[in-house]
Amino acid sequence: MPVRSGAMAIQQFPVSGSVRSRSGLALVMDGTLRIGPLIPIPQLLREMTVDPIDVMREAGIDPALFEDPENTISFTALGQVLSLCVARSGCPHFGLLVGRQGGISSLGIVGLLSQHSPDVRTALRNFVLHLHLHDRGAVPTLEVQNETAMLGYTIYQKNVASTDQIYDGAMAIAFNLMKTLCGAKWQPSEVLFCHAEPVDREPYRAFFKVPLRFDAERTALVFPATWLDQPMQGVNPQLRRILEAEIETLNVLSDGDFVSQLRRILQSLIVAGCPSVDQTALLLAMHRRTLNRRLNALGITFKQLLDETRFEIAQQLLRDTRMPMVDIAVSLNYASTSAFTRAFRRWSGATPAAWRAALQHD
Repeated sequence: MPVRSGAMAIQQFPVSGSVRSRSGLALVMDGTLRIGPLIPIPQLLREMTVDPIDVMREAGIDPALFEDPENTISFTALGQVLSLCVARSGCPHFGLLVGRQGGISSLGIVGLLSQHSPDVRTALRNFVLHLHLHDRGAVPTLEVQNETAMLGYTIYQKNVASTDQIYDGAMAIAFNLMKTLCGAKWQPSEVLFCHAEPVDREPYRAFFKVPLRFDAERTALVFPATWLDQPMQGVNPQLRRILEAEIETLNVLSDGDFVSQLRRILQSLIVAGCPSVDQTALLLAMHRRTLNRRLNALGITFKQLLDETRFEIAQQLLRDTRMPMVDIAVSLNYASTSAFTRAFRRWSGATPAAWRAALQHD
């Protein structure tokens, strides 16, 4: 997508892409996220002797967007902004620098509820269940296998530039989030990135101080699952009840589109490896027959929705990572690479390999 500039381009992305609840919190629409974690961008640019106003205008957004953490920005605009930040500053790890300054406080009401949860497991469950109120272009996941836990983040929004920068920032924020929840002694055993290895790994080593793996199956923090049972300190139960009530109100206001809500849930379940109709119904607090009846009334089946969501994730993995086809097939819960190839050809008219090759020639 070409970068636009000038007054007409600014009008393309208004200061806020969402309406607000009575308490003034943003109702985040599909394909957008709260500006809160991105607030450091203008100051970082100034420190690198780059005029942030020029960058914002070239990206086609109003610089005033960054004056209120409850404003929202589209993922498309964010990708353009980060691409320009990297180009103008000459800093290839700009997204990491943005994320380093973020943490639980930058996640608004979702971060606050996590901070006042009784234990780390509940805190992360609240984070995963409610981050869609803050971010509707990606999904977080929490997976526990044997003695290992993985806190991940997967972008599903299409046609987003600089996803590597977004992933870097997300992992830095998640790292700071876990430090707040668990204390200074918490350390991941490994940090995974689904994008290619950067030319210079040193900024990543200096911040995370643990083994790093690039071109991984997903982007995630890997840590011992025993941390999940740690009780939280300084919890205010009364404040938690208030936050839960406000979040429930936001969920009711923002989940008017049942299919969009289902897609978000399926995106998380596919990445976690358990996209069944029973698990989906459980997360929606309804019987599977009720779920199927609602889908039938909309003229869509669960399998159709699951296939469409798998296709979206497959495109993201082919576009933004160098994962082998066999690993992508496993990530999407296919029994074999050939089964994934047949499904992708049915969706797109091309094999996954041909689709990826065509992107490289665009």
